[in-house]
This record gives sequence, C-alpha cells and structure tokens, in this order.
Amino acid sequence: MRHTVTRRRAAQGRRPLILVVPALCALAFLLVPLVGLLLRAPWRDLPARLFNAEVGQALRLSLLCASLATMICLVLGVPLAWLLARGEVPGRGVLRALVTVPLVLPPVVGGVALLFVLGRRGLIGQYLYEWFGVSLPFTTAGVVVAEAFVAMPFLVISVEGALRAADPRFEDAAATLGASRWLTFRRVTLPSVLPGVVAGGVLCWARALGEFGATITFAGNFPGKTTTMPLAVYLALETDPQDAIVLSLVLLTVSVVVLVALRERWIRSTV
Repeated sequence: MRHTVTRRRAAQGRRPLILVVPALCALAFLLVPLVGLLLRAPWRDLPARLFNAEVGQALRLSLLCASLATMICLVLGVPLAWLLARGEVPGRGVLRALVTVPLVLPPVVGGVALLFVLGRRGLIGQYLYEWFGVSLPFTTAGVVVAEAFVAMPFLVISVEGALRAADPRFEDAAATLGASRWLTFRRVTLPSVLPGVVAGGVLCWARALGEFGATITFAGNFPGKTTTMPLAVYLALETDPQDAIVLSLVLLTVSVVVLVALRERWIRSTV
C-alpha cells in the first residue's frame, strides 16, 4: 500500500516537458518586459523626477479622478449588482451581459460612445449644456466619467459574485423579524458582502487609474486639466522617456500592490 501511494505521488509530481516549456515561455513573455522596465529606470534621480512639476501634477490628477470615479461606481454599482443578483427582473441575463460590455469593448470605442451621448451635441449632453451650461467633454469631470464608465463592471462583477455566494437565510430571518428591505440590506446584506465590495472597489480604482483610451477620446489631453498618468506616459515618450519610465513604475507599483492585497486578504475571504 505504501509503495502504491509513493508511486502515485511520484507520478503526480512529474512535470511533462510539453507543458513546462510553454509555461516557462509564457512566464518569460509576461515578466521580461517588466524586468526591462526596472532595469532602465533612473533610480538615482527617481525622487527628483517623481516630484517634478509635470509628473506630480499628473499623479495628483490621476489619484483624484480615480478616487472620484470609484465613489461614483460604488454609489451606482452596488445597487446594480444587487439588482442582478437578487432582483427579479425580466431579461436579467441580457442585462448582465450589457453591464460587462465595457470589459471587452475597446476603451476608445467607449470614449466615442460617451462623446456622442454626453457631448455638447450628444443625446443627453445637448440638454445638459442648454439647460445647465454643463459641458463634460475635455474637462476634469469628463475624465472622471470616462474612468467610471470603464471601471464600473469590475465592481459590479465582484459585488454580484459576493451576493450570490452569501447565505440568504440571514436576510430571510431579518425580514421575518419585521426589518424593511432597506434595513436588511444595510444591516445584514452589506456587511456580509463587504469583502467583495472592497475587492471590487480596489479593482475599480486600479482600473480607473490606468485608463487611457476612453479618457483621451472623451476628455482630451490638456496638462493640468485632463492629463492623467497614462496620458503623461504617452506624452513623455516623445519628449523625456525617463519621465515615462518613472510614471510607468508608479502605475506598475500600484498594480502589484493591488493584486497582492486582494490575493492575501480580500479574494481569500470571498471564496
């Protein structure tokens, strides 16, 4: 019996070369460009470049816009996730598919769609401009809208998954005790899915921070007004590649920190 178990473990521990070699090639394909970025980084004058006026301006604008976009996604996305997970609405599968469209839609196409809807001559934008004098394109508010449009599906998917995994018996018990649906959601449902909300919020923030296509299409590229870090990287490649590397390192660091935090704390708690 012991020999059988030993042979089974040995068989399971074998790694066929036909799988190992492509796996190592894929790992190198993903990691070598990042290593190259680290090797080319100007480490000696990194602090000076990081606190450069243009770099700092893009960094502050990116953090502000990404945070505001995440707040919008939380306010609108959590109720939408609840509707998809618990609401009895016709065509829920189609609605779920439409919500996830921005995940696969090219960001530039999303920016064009926003422009034709919220622009001064858009379906909704024309009334915003005529009635309230509000023009979203090529403004900081436009950056926030573009980032929220692209990032919201990450939040909705995460929260919906957490809602589907939550035990509905606690909500039924609260309803039996006379709690209203809003009170049940606020005191029972939301605390039970809080790790999913936090995980979705962090992913949403990270996605908004790195958004490029929809932002440059809908909000343009005006330094100090709409130039976020990804756009600043694009500009710096033509004028000062070292600044582009510094900004890229900031975005890379944020991405790694977000993934590590979700892996170690939030994703594990939602499984």
